[in-house]
Formats: sequence, C-alpha cells, structure tokens
Amino acid sequence: MSAGVSTVIDVGRGHAARREHILDAAETCFIRNGFHRTTMLDLAKAAAMSAGNFYRYFSSKEAIVLGLAERKRERGIAMLGELEKSGDRRAAFFGILTRIFLDLTPEAAVLRLDIWSEATRNPAIAAMTESSEAETRAWFIDMFEALATSPDCDPPALYALVSHLLKGVIVDRALTPDFDPAAAVAQMLRLLEAGLGGRLPTSSDTTGTPS
Repeated sequence: MSAGVSTVIDVGRGHAARREHILDAAETCFIRNGFHRTTMLDLAKAAAMSAGNFYRYFSSKEAIVLGLAERKRERGIAMLGELEKSGDRRAAFFGILTRIFLDLTPEAAVLRLDIWSEATRNPAIAAMTESSEAETRAWFIDMFEALATSPDCDPPALYALVSHLLKGVIVDRALTPDFDPAAAVAQMLRLLEAGLGGRLPTSSDTTGTPS
C-alpha cells in the first residue's frame, strides 16, 4: 500500500471517528436538554470542538438527527448480519427484534419521543421521520413476506400491529420507571407467530362479539 493511499485511509478513519464522537455527544445533549432547547453551540461545546470545526461535520441539528438515524440503521443491519450467520433467518429476525426491545434504554426512548414531538413543528424533522417510517414499513413487510408460513399471512396488517406495539414500548420505556420489556417481548413473539401463520387477531377476538 502506498503512503498516499494509507494517508487517505487514515484521514477517512479519523473523520468517521470524529463523526461518531459528535453523534455520541449530541445524543447525550439532546437527552439532557431536549432537542428544541439545544443549540448548535451547545452541541459544539459538548463535543469539545470549536463552532467552525463542528460545522465541517454537521450543518444543522436536523443533519445530526439524520446522522443518528443512519447510525441506528447501520447498527441494526450489522446486528441482523451477525444473527443470520446461524443460517436461520427466522430465528435471526426474532432475535434482532428481541434485542431491540431488551436493549432499549429509558434515555434512548426519551430521545425518540422528543424527536417525534419535534416532528410536529419542524418540517425537516417531519420529513425525516416520515421517510424513516416508510423505509421501516417496507423492510418489515418484505421480511414478513419472506418468513410467512401460511398464504393467509397479511404482512401489512401484521406490520400495523407490530408498529403499534413497538411505539407503545418506546412510550412505556420513557415514561414508566418500572417498565419490564420482557412481557412486551413475549407478546411480540406471540403476535409474530400468529401473524406469520395467518392467524392475526380479529375484532371478534378482542371484543368477544361474533364476526
């Protein structure tokens, strides 16, 4: 490897490491102060950088939120890749969702709620949230179609239920000090088994009235 190529690689690694450092500092700052009240100067100070240098990496708070979302997505893909090494895609999928539920910290849940709140008044954050939701929905539906064990499986309907459960867990994790995600994991696994087998609950299952 030439010295020039080595230098470029080192610079690239340094840039990536600095971005990671900024994202970590920003995440902590957003959780502590809230997204709306946090300024770019606050973020630069949290990252121990000058404002001018900070703007070389992120031009706005919205860009940082996008960076956090991209990092979360990349980590999810890496996690799925690790789990799929077993060769069992279904087990890998169930495993990654279980880890998402169990690894969610109260701080991360609070940040998620704050971003959702900001999306109601910030068009840029709203657009990012909408795009992320659409991408997540498409990914889940594709996975459900691949893992279905019955032709009666309804991937969009199953995603709607899973999505509600996921969001409920985020709210409970953020607002309920003694929340136990283990029960939510068990509920999710039962829902997935039923949905992939074409046995989604109907209105009569929940109301007790005949369909």
